[in-house]
Amino acid sequence: MSAPMERALGERRTHALVIGASAGGIAALRTILPALGARPPFPVVVVVHMPEDRASRLPEVFRQHLAIPVQHAEDKAMLEAGVLYFAPPGYHLSIEREGCFSLSGEDPVHFSRPSIDILMESAADAYGAALAGVLLTGASADGAAGMAAIGAAGGLTAVQDPGEAEMATMPAAAIALRAPDLVLPLQELHALLHMLDK
Repeated sequence: MSAPMERALGERRTHALVIGASAGGIAALRTILPALGARPPFPVVVVVHMPEDRASRLPEVFRQHLAIPVQHAEDKAMLEAGVLYFAPPGYHLSIEREGCFSLSGEDPVHFSRPSIDILMESAADAYGAALAGVLLTGASADGAAGMAAIGAAGGLTAVQDPGEAEMATMPAAAIALRAPDLVLPLQELHALLHMLDK
Protein backbone atom coordinates (compact mmCIF):
# COMPACT_ATOMS: atom_id res chain seq x y z
CA MET A 1 0.00 0.00 0.00
CA SER A 2 1.34 3.43 -0.94
CA ALA A 3 2.10 6.01 1.74
CA PRO A 4 -0.66 8.42 0.55
CA MET A 5 -3.20 5.58 0.64
CA GLU A 6 -2.04 4.49 4.08
CA ARG A 7 -2.40 8.07 5.37
CA ALA A 8 -5.84 8.48 3.80
CA LEU A 9 -7.17 5.23 5.21
CA GLY A 10 -5.70 5.66 8.69
CA GLU A 11 -8.02 4.07 11.25
CA ARG A 12 -11.16 4.63 9.18
CA ARG A 13 -14.14 2.33 9.40
CA THR A 14 -16.15 2.25 6.19
CA HIS A 15 -19.90 1.71 6.57
CA ALA A 16 -20.81 2.37 2.91
CA LEU A 17 -19.11 2.93 -0.45
CA VAL A 18 -20.61 5.05 -3.25
CA ILE A 19 -19.19 5.18 -6.77
CA GLY A 20 -20.05 7.45 -9.70
CA ALA A 21 -19.14 7.02 -13.37
CA SER A 22 -20.25 8.12 -16.80
CA ALA A 23 -18.58 7.84 -20.22
CA GLY A 24 -16.02 5.04 -20.07
CA GLY A 25 -17.29 3.97 -16.67
CA ILE A 26 -18.22 0.36 -17.44
CA ALA A 27 -14.64 -0.55 -18.32
CA ALA A 28 -13.34 1.35 -15.28
CA LEU A 29 -15.78 -0.45 -12.97
CA ARG A 30 -14.75 -3.81 -14.41
CA THR A 31 -11.20 -2.98 -13.38
CA ILE A 32 -11.84 -1.89 -9.80
CA LEU A 33 -14.93 -3.77 -8.56
CA PRO A 34 -13.40 -7.28 -8.45
CA ALA A 35 -11.29 -6.01 -5.53
CA LEU A 36 -14.39 -6.11 -3.32
CA GLY A 37 -14.45 -9.87 -2.97
CA ALA A 38 -17.58 -11.86 -2.14
CA ARG A 39 -18.92 -10.14 0.99
CA PRO A 40 -17.49 -6.72 1.82
CA PRO A 41 -18.62 -5.53 5.27
CA PHE A 42 -20.58 -2.60 3.79
CA PRO A 43 -23.05 -1.89 0.96
CA VAL A 44 -21.73 -0.57 -2.36
CA VAL A 45 -23.94 1.79 -4.40
CA VAL A 46 -23.09 2.77 -7.96
CA VAL A 47 -24.52 5.40 -10.31
CA VAL A 48 -23.62 5.05 -13.98
CA HIS A 49 -25.14 7.52 -16.41
CA MET A 50 -27.40 5.53 -18.73
CA PRO A 51 -30.07 6.51 -21.30
CA GLU A 52 -33.42 6.77 -19.52
CA ASP A 53 -35.31 5.05 -22.34
CA ARG A 54 -33.23 1.88 -22.21
CA ALA A 55 -33.50 -0.94 -19.68
CA SER A 56 -30.35 -1.34 -17.59
CA ARG A 57 -28.61 -4.71 -17.75
CA LEU A 58 -25.81 -3.65 -15.43
CA PRO A 59 -26.62 -6.18 -12.68
CA GLU A 60 -26.70 -9.05 -15.19
CA VAL A 61 -23.45 -7.89 -16.81
CA PHE A 62 -21.53 -7.48 -13.56
CA ARG A 63 -22.81 -10.69 -11.94
CA GLN A 64 -20.76 -12.53 -14.56
CA HIS A 65 -17.55 -10.88 -13.38
CA LEU A 66 -17.99 -10.40 -9.61
CA ALA A 67 -18.33 -12.60 -6.54
CA ILE A 68 -20.46 -10.02 -4.67
CA PRO A 69 -24.27 -10.17 -5.12
CA VAL A 70 -25.41 -7.48 -7.59
CA GLN A 71 -28.88 -5.95 -8.03
CA HIS A 72 -30.75 -2.76 -8.81
CA ALA A 73 -31.58 -0.48 -5.88
CA GLU A 74 -35.31 -0.54 -5.06
CA ASP A 75 -37.40 2.21 -3.50
CA LYS A 76 -37.72 1.89 0.30
CA ALA A 77 -35.47 -1.21 0.43
CA MET A 78 -32.93 -1.29 3.25
CA LEU A 79 -29.26 -1.32 2.26
CA GLU A 80 -27.48 -4.56 3.10
CA ALA A 81 -23.78 -5.05 3.73
CA GLY A 82 -22.10 -7.24 1.15
CA VAL A 83 -24.39 -6.24 -1.73
CA LEU A 84 -23.58 -4.12 -4.80
CA TYR A 85 -26.46 -1.91 -5.93
CA PHE A 86 -26.81 -0.10 -9.26
CA ALA A 87 -29.13 2.89 -9.61
CA PRO A 88 -31.95 2.11 -12.06
CA PRO A 89 -32.26 4.39 -15.10
CA GLY A 90 -34.75 7.27 -15.10
CA TYR A 91 -34.76 7.92 -11.33
CA HIS A 92 -32.61 9.80 -8.87
CA LEU A 93 -31.35 7.51 -6.11
CA SER A 94 -30.95 8.78 -2.54
CA ILE A 95 -30.03 7.11 0.73
CA GLU A 96 -32.18 8.04 3.71
CA ARG A 97 -30.74 8.43 7.21
CA GLU A 98 -32.69 5.33 8.24
CA GLY A 99 -30.54 3.29 5.84
CA CYS A 100 -33.04 2.77 3.03
CA PHE A 101 -33.15 3.79 -0.63
CA SER A 102 -35.42 6.45 -2.08
CA LEU A 103 -36.16 6.77 -5.80
CA SER A 104 -37.52 10.05 -7.18
CA GLY A 105 -38.33 11.62 -10.52
CA GLU A 106 -37.14 15.20 -10.10
CA ASP A 107 -35.53 17.03 -13.01
CA PRO A 108 -32.17 15.76 -14.28
CA VAL A 109 -29.00 17.18 -12.70
CA HIS A 110 -26.19 17.94 -15.18
CA PHE A 111 -28.53 16.40 -17.77
CA SER A 112 -28.54 13.09 -15.90
CA ARG A 113 -31.07 11.08 -13.95
CA PRO A 114 -29.84 9.29 -11.88
CA SER A 115 -27.48 11.97 -10.61
CA ILE A 116 -24.20 11.10 -8.96
CA ASP A 117 -24.39 14.31 -6.90
CA ILE A 118 -27.78 13.38 -5.42
CA LEU A 119 -26.61 9.91 -4.40
CA MET A 120 -23.36 11.14 -2.89
CA GLU A 121 -24.84 14.14 -1.05
CA SER A 122 -27.56 12.00 0.53
CA ALA A 123 -25.04 9.28 1.44
CA ALA A 124 -22.76 11.88 3.06
CA ASP A 125 -25.72 13.04 5.13
CA ALA A 126 -26.58 9.46 6.12
CA TYR A 127 -23.09 8.08 6.84
CA GLY A 128 -20.86 11.08 7.54
CA ALA A 129 -17.21 10.18 8.12
CA ALA A 130 -17.96 6.46 7.69
CA LEU A 131 -18.62 6.92 3.96
CA ALA A 132 -16.13 6.35 1.14
CA GLY A 133 -16.71 7.86 -2.30
CA VAL A 134 -15.04 7.10 -5.62
CA LEU A 135 -15.51 9.13 -8.81
CA LEU A 136 -14.44 7.74 -12.17
CA THR A 137 -14.30 8.81 -15.81
CA GLY A 138 -17.11 10.95 -17.26
CA ALA A 139 -17.98 13.82 -19.56
CA SER A 140 -19.89 16.12 -17.18
CA ALA A 141 -19.38 17.82 -13.81
CA ASP A 142 -21.86 15.48 -12.07
CA GLY A 143 -20.23 14.07 -8.95
CA ALA A 144 -18.05 17.08 -8.13
CA ALA A 145 -20.51 18.52 -5.60
CA GLY A 146 -21.21 15.05 -4.26
CA MET A 147 -17.55 14.32 -3.63
CA ALA A 148 -17.18 17.73 -1.99
CA ALA A 149 -20.07 16.85 0.33
CA ILE A 150 -18.44 13.55 1.27
CA GLY A 151 -15.17 15.35 2.01
CA ALA A 152 -16.91 18.01 4.07
CA ALA A 153 -18.59 15.28 6.14
CA GLY A 154 -15.21 13.71 6.88
CA GLY A 155 -15.59 10.78 4.49
CA LEU A 156 -12.88 9.30 2.28
CA THR A 157 -12.76 10.70 -1.27
CA ALA A 158 -10.86 9.10 -4.16
CA VAL A 159 -10.91 10.28 -7.77
CA GLN A 160 -9.60 8.57 -10.88
CA ASP A 161 -6.51 10.27 -12.28
CA PRO A 162 -7.88 12.51 -15.07
CA GLY A 163 -4.78 11.82 -17.13
CA GLU A 164 -5.77 8.15 -17.30
CA ALA A 165 -9.56 8.56 -17.55
CA GLU A 166 -11.30 7.93 -20.86
CA MET A 167 -13.15 11.22 -20.24
CA ALA A 168 -11.31 13.58 -17.88
CA THR A 169 -14.11 16.15 -17.33
CA MET A 170 -15.78 14.47 -14.37
CA PRO A 171 -12.72 13.69 -12.24
CA ALA A 172 -11.12 17.04 -13.12
CA ALA A 173 -14.26 18.91 -12.00
CA ALA A 174 -14.22 17.12 -8.65
CA ILE A 175 -10.54 17.88 -8.10
CA ALA A 176 -11.09 21.56 -8.96
CA LEU A 177 -14.03 21.94 -6.56
CA ARG A 178 -12.45 20.30 -3.50
CA ALA A 179 -9.15 18.45 -3.34
CA PRO A 180 -9.91 14.76 -2.77
CA ASP A 181 -7.97 12.58 -0.35
CA LEU A 182 -6.58 10.53 -3.22
CA VAL A 183 -6.16 10.90 -6.99
CA LEU A 184 -5.30 7.45 -8.33
CA PRO A 185 -5.09 5.40 -11.54
CA LEU A 186 -7.49 2.48 -11.82
CA GLN A 187 -5.04 -0.15 -10.62
CA GLU A 188 -4.47 1.79 -7.41
CA LEU A 189 -8.22 2.36 -6.99
CA HIS A 190 -8.52 -1.43 -7.23
CA ALA A 191 -6.00 -1.70 -4.39
CA LEU A 192 -7.90 0.91 -2.38
CA LEU A 193 -11.17 -1.02 -2.66
CA HIS A 194 -9.31 -4.16 -1.60
CA MET A 195 -8.07 -2.36 1.52
CA LEU A 196 -11.53 -0.99 2.33
CA ASP A 197 -12.78 -4.58 2.29
CA LYS A 198 -10.43 -5.53 5.14
